[in-house]
This record gives sequence, structure tokens and C-alpha cells, in this order.
Amino acid sequence: MSGLNTYSLGVDIGSTTLKVAVLDDKDTLVFSDYRRHNANIRLTARKVATTLYRHLGNCRLRLVITGSVGMGYADRLHLHFVQEVVASAEFIKRRYPTVRTFVDMGGEDSKMIFFEHGKVPDIRMNGSCAGGTGAFIDQTAVLLGVDTLELNRLAAQVQTVYPIASRCGVFSKTDIQNLIARKVSRADIATSVFHAVALQVVGSLARGTDILPQVFFCGGPFAFLPELKKSFMQVLQLSDTDCILPENAQLIPASGCALLAAENSIESKTLVELLAVLRFGKDPVNTQMEGRLPALFADRADYAAWTAHKEGKRVPRAALRTDKPVNCYLGIDSGSTTTKLVLLDEAGNIVYQDYRRNKGDSFRTFSDALTALKEATDFPDNLHIAGSAVTGYGESLLKTAFNLDYGIVETIAHFTAARKITPDVSFILDIGGQDMKAVFVENGSIRRIEINEACSSGCGSFIETFANMLGYKVEDFAEMSCDAKHPCDLGTRCTVFMNSKVKQAMREGAEVEDIAAGFSYSVVKNCLFKVLKMKNIQELGDKIVVQGGTFKNHSIVRALELLTGCEVSYSDIPELMGAYGAALYAREQTQMKK
Repeated sequence: MSGLNTYSLGVDIGSTTLKVAVLDDKDTLVFSDYRRHNANIRLTARKVATTLYRHLGNCRLRLVITGSVGMGYADRLHLHFVQEVVASAEFIKRRYPTVRTFVDMGGEDSKMIFFEHGKVPDIRMNGSCAGGTGAFIDQTAVLLGVDTLELNRLAAQVQTVYPIASRCGVFSKTDIQNLIARKVSRADIATSVFHAVALQVVGSLARGTDILPQVFFCGGPFAFLPELKKSFMQVLQLSDTDCILPENAQLIPASGCALLAAENSIESKTLVELLAVLRFGKDPVNTQMEGRLPALFADRADYAAWTAHKEGKRVPRAALRTDKPVNCYLGIDSGSTTTKLVLLDEAGNIVYQDYRRNKGDSFRTFSDALTALKEATDFPDNLHIAGSAVTGYGESLLKTAFNLDYGIVETIAHFTAARKITPDVSFILDIGGQDMKAVFVENGSIRRIEINEACSSGCGSFIETFANMLGYKVEDFAEMSCDAKHPCDLGTRCTVFMNSKVKQAMREGAEVEDIAAGFSYSVVKNCLFKVLKMKNIQELGDKIVVQGGTFKNHSIVRALELLTGCEVSYSDIPELMGAYGAALYAREQTQMKK
């Protein structure tokens, strides 16, 4: 063992990624890696360590860990830990002594360090708000239907910068949706978002302190999104010579850790020993399972029995007959993130349906849906759209642009659809991508309506955002939650503040399934206790119907049942119920005129 080479290893475990930097005895970078861990940190670390072994063979490593998730692992594995800003400051002082201001942006946090000769570095970090971070940019990319690299490409084509609220990913969606509705180009929206991020970071962290050159940029967003750096330069009025963006900007904290490992003569371990721990050792889990919730399902058999029991509420369907003249009724639900179509025949049977994402353009999406309808039915001469109705976010736009017959309020559309499948419904909960509607029914009439305001914490985008953050498709995330044995209690918090709870669960080694199920519980808790402020569950009655694409996630339905003690019904088309209700309304209004 004494003949093994010794290296310094810095590890940065963030909320979404794992970064490593290995330095030799001359402080030269000999190995680095950067990859998403998808909440499976030990497996990701094992893959990185295996790759390192292929490059360097067995060796001795002095190891220092940093990062928002790294603290828990360092503590339980008895490894040395330092704060990210300390590691970054060490790297700057050693490698870039002319830097006066350091700006770091991660997935969910941002930092700024002010250096002045003879003084201790002035270190500042954002609080629990993710406004002005990589996660904020990721959410915008989802809204526009592109990945972040495409967002960067679009930003390079800028013509006009528009004001966007960047203090919170939730509030920014309203501004972005308004720009989309006004047909503002995606290029201008992309640049406007980068500009808003720059303003947010500067305003929240500088707080009146002069940002002097040279300015050092680091972090994944700067490393992979060159247009973001340009936005900062414009806001700060900097030239190219005023700025430094190193080749491996995403590795700065990890590299700082490696420098500190070499300087402090930390006891080394062999790479083979580390691989053994990563392969056979136990994750640093909280064996007492504090703050956990009941499993949604006992096992897969229990889940299968539950889904079989729920099969009853099916919407009537029929084949579209075109051998004789036929009248049909079109219902459209133009939502904030998706557009849905339902076509009914005279008897009220569904003969055609369509569901697609808006990708930032509800007008074009509906036009494409109509083209698909024509191609699917070949639009024979004896097929007549006798009546049409639209509801949702794009109601006014589509009704005017396509000369549709009726517009209908969303809550009425959902009430109409729910009453069709459950005539004596007592409570309807509809959860869409960014909004939530609760309808209290008494004696067949709407007694009270509640909607969420500025917060999307109980909506579909809430789970989608975190599923994407952890590297999963929302469908897979929903399926995994049904297998959770010890769901995490993530509380009733907004999307932004939930980050800290998720990172805490990850530090404790929680399974991804338990985190996913925790989100399902959280969605329901936000609905019941944060939006509706329920004090008596009996207000809901015993005929609860849920609607909206969010309830395609069976774990959320089950969480609602466990938290209320009531059986919950849903149709086989929860995501289409708004369009179905609009089609029923168009059919009813048209037939009344005859």
C-alpha cells in the first residue's frame, strides 16, 4: 500500500448533481466528473469511483466533501466537510488573486463573495428562495417546451427584453404566460428570463455593495449557458476583460475542496476501500424513520386491487359513424400547459379525444389538434360540428380566433362533467398544471368555489418540477410513489421552500420512492389545509370526485383518501374532464335551441 500514489479528492454533492475533482501533488487537475445523481447518490458515486479507478488505478485519496446534500453524507461516513463558499473562496484566493467579486449559481442556490486585500472575504448566499437560480431557469424551459440548451440558443436571437418577476418560479409563470399569450417570441422570453435572473442575483446578494472587476463566474448554469453570462455582463456593465469564466466553472467548489484536502494533510483512504464502502456499505439513513407517513399501498397486490375497484367510473364511448349525417359537439379545455379536445355524438358518447402540451403556444396547439381531428376522421361531408364550447386559460383567445359558439367558466365545466358521472357529487377537486379549483356542492347546486391564487404548490407543475429536478419523467415518478414504504413528510410548503425539505430527506438517505410519495401527500395537504384551510373534513361530504391531469397519478388519489378517510372517485379521463364538461355544455345549449 505504501507504493500507491496519493491524490487530493474534492467532492461536491448538490441537490441535483455530483461533481468531483482530483488533484495531484502539484495541484494539477488529473481527473474530474460531473453528473446528475437523480437522488441515488451512492450509486452515482460508485459509478464515478469506478471511472476514477479506470483512470488512476488504486491510489490513496485525501477526501473533502461539500454541497447542500454532502453534509449529511460527510457526517455519517466520518469524512471532512466544508461549506461550498469556503471551498470556492479558497480556490479563488489560490488560483485567481486578482478577482474582486465571485458569483456562483447552482441548481437551487446562488452565492456572492467580495474579496478585498487584507480583509476576510464577505460571503453572501440566497435564502430559501430559488428565484435567480438554475431551478428557476429549468422551470422556464419546461414552460416553453424546450431544454435549457435550446433556451440558451433562443436567447442568442434576442430583440426585446421584457420585465419578468424572478423573485419566485411561481410568480414568474404569470408573467411568462402573459408574454406567450401576447405572441412574444420565445427568443425574447428566454433572454428576458436570463435578464431577470441577473437582476435577482445582483439585487438580493449585492445589497448596495459595488460589484468590482474582475468578476469570477462559476456554477453549472454559467458553464453551460453562455447567454446567461452575457445578461450578467449587461446588467453589471462589464466588458470581457472584466470577467472570468473558467473552463470547468461547474467544478470550482469541488476543486476548492481538493486544495483544502492537500493543505490540511487529511488522512487518506485507498480508492479500493472507498469502492467497498460505496458498493457494500449502507446509505446514511435515519433508521428511526422520524417524520415519515403511512405507506400508500401495502404492496403491489394491494395497489392492483385498489385500481380494479376504481374501474367503475368510465365515460361512455362510441365509434364515430359517418355512413349518414351526424351532428357532433366539440369541447375544448385550453389550459396553462395543455390543450384538450373532446368530441361527443348526439347521445353524449365520446367519439374522439385529444390531449397535447401547449409548448408555449395555445393557438398553434389547438390548430394542430383540429388538423389531427380532420386526419383521424377524414372529416366527411356528413360530419357536422353542431356546437362548440371552450374553457380554460385560453378561452377568450380561441373563442374569438376560431369563432367558437360558447365560452364556459372552468368550474362550471368541471361541475358539469363530474355530475354526469356522479350525479350526487358533494365535492369536486380539480388540479391542473398551475391551478386548483375546489367546488362544494349541496342539493345538486354549487354552494361554494375556492381557487388557488399565486401559489402552485398543490398543482401538477409542482410535482413535475421536482420529478424533472431529480431526473425522472413525471409518469415514472408517480409510479414509484406507489411502491414507497416510508413516505417522507414534506409538509405544506410552496415549491421554493420545499427544496430544503427534499435536500434534508436526501441527506438522510431517503429512497426516491419515499420522496415521490411525500410529494403526493404534500399536494393533498396543500389543497386541504393551505388553500381550502379545512378545519372539518366532513365539509367535503361522502361523494368526492377528483379531476385534472394531476389525478392520473394514483398516489395522489390514494393520499387524499388516507388523509380524509373518504373514498374518492375519478373517471377514466381525469385529464379531459374540463373538455368533456365543455362538450356537454355545447350539446345542451345547442339542443335547447332546436
